[in-house]
Order: sequence, then C-alpha cells, then structure tokens
Amino acid sequence: MTFMVSKYMSIKHQQALMRKSFNLASGLMLFCIIFTTQILANPAQTKQKLDADMNFRQDNAVEHPTKRTDSNSTADHSKFEDLKVPFSNGSEVTKACLKCHTEAGHQFMKNIHWTWTYKNKKTGQLLGKKHLINNFCTNARGNEGMCAQCHAGYGWKDKNFDFSNQNNIDCVVCHDRTGSYYKTPPTKGNKSCSIMFENKQAIQWSEVAQSVGLPARENCGGCHFYGGGGDGVKHGDLDSSLIHPDKKLDVHMNEAGANFACTQCHITKKHIWAGSRYNVIAKDTEGTGKPGQRRDVASCESCHGTKPHPNDSLANIKLNNHVDRVACQTCHIPTIARGGVATKTNWDWRTAGKTRNGEGYKEKNYTQGNGEHRATYKSIKGDFIYGENLVPHYGWFNGQMIYTTIDTQFDPTNGFININSYTGSANDVNSRIWPFKQMHTVQPYDKGNNTLVYMHLWGNDENAYWGNYDFGKAIKAGMEKNNRPYSGEYSFIDTYSYWPTTHMVAPKEDALTCAECHSKEGRLKDLQGFYLPGRDSYNWLDITGLLAIAGTLLGVLMHGLIRLFSNKVRNQS
Repeated sequence: MTFMVSKYMSIKHQQALMRKSFNLASGLMLFCIIFTTQILANPAQTKQKLDADMNFRQDNAVEHPTKRTDSNSTADHSKFEDLKVPFSNGSEVTKACLKCHTEAGHQFMKNIHWTWTYKNKKTGQLLGKKHLINNFCTNARGNEGMCAQCHAGYGWKDKNFDFSNQNNIDCVVCHDRTGSYYKTPPTKGNKSCSIMFENKQAIQWSEVAQSVGLPARENCGGCHFYGGGGDGVKHGDLDSSLIHPDKKLDVHMNEAGANFACTQCHITKKHIWAGSRYNVIAKDTEGTGKPGQRRDVASCESCHGTKPHPNDSLANIKLNNHVDRVACQTCHIPTIARGGVATKTNWDWRTAGKTRNGEGYKEKNYTQGNGEHRATYKSIKGDFIYGENLVPHYGWFNGQMIYTTIDTQFDPTNGFININSYTGSANDVNSRIWPFKQMHTVQPYDKGNNTLVYMHLWGNDENAYWGNYDFGKAIKAGMEKNNRPYSGEYSFIDTYSYWPTTHMVAPKEDALTCAECHSKEGRLKDLQGFYLPGRDSYNWLDITGLLAIAGTLLGVLMHGLIRLFSNKVRNQS
C-alpha cells in the first residue's frame, strides 16, 4: 500500500510529510518534557509565588456589627413593650424571649452548645467540652467559672448547674446585634486573672433585648474565634479577621461579596446546627450542587456537588476526578491564619509559674500581621509559639476522630500521645486527603496511672494554678473535685491535636497548582500508601516510559527515512 501511494507522490511532497511527522513527534516529546518539568518543579518556588500573590489585609478593630442580608423576620423587637422594661440580668431577658418563642428553650436544650456533651454512636466515647481533655487550657471540667463564658447559658459555676431551667439559656449571646454584649465569669479568679474583666461598660439589657436579630459572624466568633485562650489560638482558620474579611481571605464570607454568615452553611433547624467536629462528613456523596437542596450537613458538596468544576476543558475534567480522593479544602485553602491574626502552634506548660517580685508576668515578643503584639510567655500558661500563612498538615480522613479521654491509659515511653487523631487511609474508599491544623503541647499527666489529668486552674482559692503556680496542688484538686484517681505523681508529655480546616477559602485563582502536590518535595511528600505522579517513581516504569517515547520517535524517523529511500530507488529505476 505504501509503495502504491508513494508511486504517485513527488519526492518534495514525501519530504514535507516526513517533516510534519518529525515535528509532531518532536512536539509530543517536548510537551512531555515540559509537563514533567512542571510537575517536578521546586515546590518552594511555587509557594514563594503563592505567598507573593496574596496581598492580605486586616481591618482595624471594628465597632459596628456586620450586616445580615438573609433575614426574613417580620418582627421589630424594638416595638415590643415587654422588652422596654428595665432588666437587671440576662436571665430576665431570656424569660421575656420565651414568652413569645415558646418552643425555643426546649429545642435549644438538645443543642451541644447547651449540653456540652456528645455521645459518639460509632465509638461509644463520651465527648464534648464537659468531659474532654485538650492541649490548650487542658480542661473545662472543674474550671467552669472561666470556661463557661463560652457556654450559651448563665451562671454555670460547678456541677450543680441546672440544665433543665430554660431561664438559664443565654439567648442574646447568639442574637445580639448591638455589638455591645459580652460575658464575664460567674465566679472570681485569682488576682492574675481578674484584670481581664476590669473597666467593662455595664450591659444595657433593654437595648440589647430590643436589638436582637439573626446571628452574624461575630456572634458565633465571640466564642469560636477565641477558643483555646485567645484570638485565633485554636483552629487557625477561625479568628477575628473573619468579621470583616475581603475576598482574598474568604470568598464566601467576603463582606463586599456573598457576605455569608456562619449559618449560611451551618444551617439551623429547631436550634440544632449542621456540622460538628465530633461527626465530620469527610466525603459527601449526596451533594446535589444545588444550594438549598441538601442542607443537613455543612459540606462543600452540599452546594457545589461532587463535580464542582465545569466540564468545559480537559483540566477541569481532571480536577473533578480529584474530588473523589481529595477534599475541596485541600486545594482551596492553601494556607491558614492568613488574615493578619496568628494561630498558636506550640505550647509548653513546663515553663509556667515563673514570677517577678512574686507576681506573674507576660512577655510579648511576637508581632502578628495586623500589628498586634502577642504574648510568647505567660506565668499562668508557659511558653508559646505562633505562626501565620501556615501550610496545613495533610492526612487521609474518613470523618472519624478518636479522642484520648481522662479514662484513656497510654504508654509514655512512646514519647507522645495524640489528644485526638483522625482515621482513614488510602485504601479506604470513604477517605479523602484533608488539611488539618496540627497543635503541639507539652502538658502534665499522671505519672503513676499513665493518664491525662484535670487541672484546677481557675478560682479564688489556694489550689487554683492561676494564682498559686503549683502543679501538684492544682492537679490533686482537679482530680479529686471530679472523683478521678490520682497517683500523686505528675510529669509532662508531648501531645498533638488535629483540627480539620474548612474556613478561609481562597479565590479560585489562589488555589493550589499541580506542582504544589505533584513534586518530590511537595505538600504531600510524607503522605504514604498510594502512588502520586510527580512525587513517586518506579525505575522500571520510568525506563519503560522513556523507551516508549524514544521508540515512538525512532519509529517515526525510521518510517520517514525508509519512505524517502524507497522513493529514490524507484525514481532511479
């Protein structure tokens, strides 16, 4: 067939065809080289470009609450006569609220924000702030006088708090729209802590009651932005910069754009919020991509679906193929703590207790992006390390977290324990690669029983650590107060906790590039159990690939030369 065709083709035409074939093969080979080079590019250079492209800003302290555009309320509370009377405390306001909102109290009492208790049906673990140990201020139990400032109730001082009394519910902590409401501890702390609550303006209860509305970011953030003991301390993707964020910081909460409140994703039904750190939906296979359809979970897929990228290009089709194994957050939250507020990454309790002239003190040796100075040492807590614009920790996650509780015995010779750990693997079809904030702390444990401990931190008594700086007394009091066995000996151990990252979603142009992960030293270099192109290589596969490319090129060249030579021979004959 080749002979018959070539018989009627000129030598010039055959040469042109050969050049086209050669150019096609060369182009293909060049494309493969360029693509491979991009994939194996230095990730540090890519990150440097990413950081340079992000011009972050942090607003100055704001006095005005954010605007809510999604309210469909038909009531103007400033016209209610029952709210114009003078109130002396929050419980009186709640009692007035419940006169009209007759079912709200019963509904809210089922909320974890009220119970601080969660029973995990899969693991059987009893969780919630009321029970757990953490690696920040270590435990809320026994320290309710301080920690219950973030409880949606009034007067929780100790185990005698009445959870059945609806008048103890704090309605305005979620619904205040004046921006003037605040909570103070129901009990007194020692001198070292009391300064935090000095010079506070008295709450104008009647004004607050008449100005209620749907919760906005600062309502939820009043607790969730300040968890762990300060602004941005705990999560890394939740801090005060999200009260008035721009698009660079979060595309959903962007105040000049969509301006989402937290409840836009954490939908409320009868005062129960969607989304929980104790029961995470790591892979939502039921998401419709139609906002408003599936709203029982707070997942990306519930609005964006399982194929969030338009199928208008090969690149987007390939990105949609990633969704099955890679969480949306992994690509679209390139760094955390990037709004000008730092997050805490390390905490060392061993150094706590130092004084100057018998008094506790602070050292503020870290200046964060918004210019605020943060304490790197406190006598009541020890040494801290902060970070901003941090690359998250990555791991295979199926939504299940396992917690080390007060009952968990561990082997301290391992050198560390996980306060909480995520489960999942590359072989688990329900797992995806997720970003986490990793927190490292050195904290006390019971050396004799090999368990963590409850510490009595807050209080105006001789056993409270935030006053006496005596770990022995504080641990003994904390354990006895909660009827826990204590050997009388304590030491310190390294602990780690992991917090799934879901906020500070960057614009699509700032999402991760391919080379951020598909490279030898990329973000996923330590994530094992699967083959990742660009990061991993098999010698036999690489050799086979190179031989295939070389063979293809050689075949094209040989084919062209044979046709050229054959044509010359025929012309000569």
